[in-house]
Amino acid sequence: MRKFIRPAIIIGTGLMLALLGAAWTHSVSSVEPESLSAAAFFFQSTATPQPEDVSEIGSTDGIVVMGGVIVLIVIVPIILQRKHWVRPNQP
Repeated sequence: MRKFIRPAIIIGTGLMLALLGAAWTHSVSSVEPESLSAAAFFFQSTATPQPEDVSEIGSTDGIVVMGGVIVLIVIVPIILQRKHWVRPNQP
């Protein structure tokens, strides 16, 4: 029972922070329409040149490789330290 108290406190605190954050952002009033007229005065439209399309369909190899590297960075230390976590039962 005691080993479930700490994760429960952490999860409960995280949920409370998430709910408070959602409630706070929901309660903030939006920008009033009369204040938009002052911002529109400084607005200038400038044509943005279109970049050349160099992407290829299905070119996610780099993303997959980076995902694999990140997984290795996380998993390898866990596997190496597992010997210290698992202690044999001493009679």
